[in-house]
Formats: sequence, C-alpha cells, structure tokens
Amino acid sequence: MESSLRHSGPACHTAPVIGQSRMNANLQAARRVALAGVLISGLLAAAKITVGWIGSSTSVLADGLESAADTITSSLVFVGIVLASRPPDENHPYGHGRLETVVGLFVGLILFAGGCGISYHALQRVGEIHPPPPLYTIWPVLASIVIKGAMAAVKFHFGKKVGSSALAADAWNDAVDMVSGATALVAVSLAIASPERFLAADHYGGFAVGIIVVFTGVHVIRDTTLQLIDTMPEAGMLRQVEDLALQVEGALGVEKVYARKTGLQYHVDLHLEVDPAITVERAHEIAGEVRTRLRKSLDWVADVLVHVEPYLGTASSDSQYRH
Repeated sequence: MESSLRHSGPACHTAPVIGQSRMNANLQAARRVALAGVLISGLLAAAKITVGWIGSSTSVLADGLESAADTITSSLVFVGIVLASRPPDENHPYGHGRLETVVGLFVGLILFAGGCGISYHALQRVGEIHPPPPLYTIWPVLASIVIKGAMAAVKFHFGKKVGSSALAADAWNDAVDMVSGATALVAVSLAIASPERFLAADHYGGFAVGIIVVFTGVHVIRDTTLQLIDTMPEAGMLRQVEDLALQVEGALGVEKVYARKTGLQYHVDLHLEVDPAITVERAHEIAGEVRTRLRKSLDWVADVLVHVEPYLGTASSDSQYRH
C-alpha cells in the first residue's frame, strides 16, 4: 500500500537555519542600499530640475523629472523590502514577501506612466524658439550618469543576492537613468554647440528619455507579473534542490519539484521517494532531514513542503521539473 505524508515536523523549526541567517544579513544590507537610493535620487532630481528649469533645457528637465520618479520608486522599494522581511504569522503562513513583488509591479507602472508624461511634455515644446541652454546644464547630467551607474551595479548585486524583485526593478531604473542621461547629454550638447541647426534636438532628447523610461516600465511590469502568477524558477535552481535532497540517507529519488516565489524567497514543494517497506515514522524523519538540509544550504528557499511517496525503482533523473 502506498503511504504518504506532508512533513512539517516541529523539531525542524528549532534547528539552526544557516541559510536564513545569511538572508537576514543580506536583507539588512539591501535596506541600506534602498535607503541610500532614495537620498541620492532626491538630490540628483533637485539638481537637474533646478538647472533644467533655469537653463530652459527640456532634456535636462526631463531627466530631472525621471530622477524625481526614481525618488518615489526607491522609497517604495525601501518600504517593500521592510514589509517583505516581516516573519510569517497566523494569517500569512507564507510570510509577507509578495508585498515586495507588488511594490516592484507598482514601480513598473509608475515608470510607464512617467515615461508617457515626459515624452508628451517634450513634444509639446518642439516648435518653441528660445535661447540655447547654457553650458552649465550638462554638469548635473554628467554627475548623474556616473552616480547612477554605481548605484545600478550595487542594487543589481544585492537584488540578486536576496532575490528582491523590487530592488532589481530599481536597479534597472538606475541603469536606464544612465541611458536617459546620456541621451539628454547628447541632445543638450547639440543644442549648445549649434543652436541654429539643433535647437530642437533638446526637445527630441527629452522625448527619447521618456520612451526609454516607458520600455523600462514594461520590462519591470512583465518580470513582476510572471512572479505573481507563480512562474517556476530556472531548471538549475530546481536541480540544486534535487541534488541536496538525494544526499540525505534514505532519500531514494525525487519525482517532482515545484517552487513559487513569495517575495524574496521561494517556497518549494518536493515529492520525495523512499523505501516503501520502512515505517511512517522513519519516512517522516527522512522528510524532516531533507527539509532542514535545503533550508540550511539554500538561502533562496524560505520553506519546503515534502510529500513522501514509495520508491518503485524509477531513476531520479526522471524527476519532473514543471517549468
């Protein structure tokens, strides 16, 4: 007779979880990175909006408005990471991680709407005749390109480390800032160098900045939506789960591995094959050892639900990754 159980042994909850400790440390660092992003984006936005307004540069002003949107999105990212790190409770047994993904989706929507607004505003000014922007308008844009490049690298690093969709979205936002800043720089430089021929380049540059922001918003919306509909992780991550599970004595095979992201980490469903002749108690112990090993070894795993099935001689290589 086939026997099965879903393991959630209380003893496993008291075991030291090394992976979780690493995740907590990374989360602290990610929160500091997000908070720094809020402050830096705010300062850059103020500088570019002020200079763009005084110097009558549409490109610089558009880039400043994009940085102002960055300040809002970075603030949301910071709040999302803080909320997502709250522990599970009775009403949220899977934790609060989905809040972070929702924040990432909201960031994408803001980028999309902001990009449309920037492009529309820039096109409205294409036919205007005005003095060329002064040379000093390029300096805050140059500073922004360098600073945003460094911020993007840091956010990509920690976003990948903690599995944060919102921080990764914010990193993409900073990377786009580099592109939009470069676009604004070229446009305003042309307008300064030869206003009689390229005065309109400043306005078209602002339009291009908006289009870049729109496409970034679409990219972020797509990625976060895929997570919200429980898209499976890449096969290599699932293979890690199988390999570690089969290192436990008594684990004879893995029939299926499912995983869904609940914010910063994944919850894993594992169908584990054991000797059908052993007792239910021993099968329970094996399942508990597998769960503990996975949580200790993989910091991207929040928890594991183990379903035990009889091993009927099917090779573990037949395991199904529903991808």
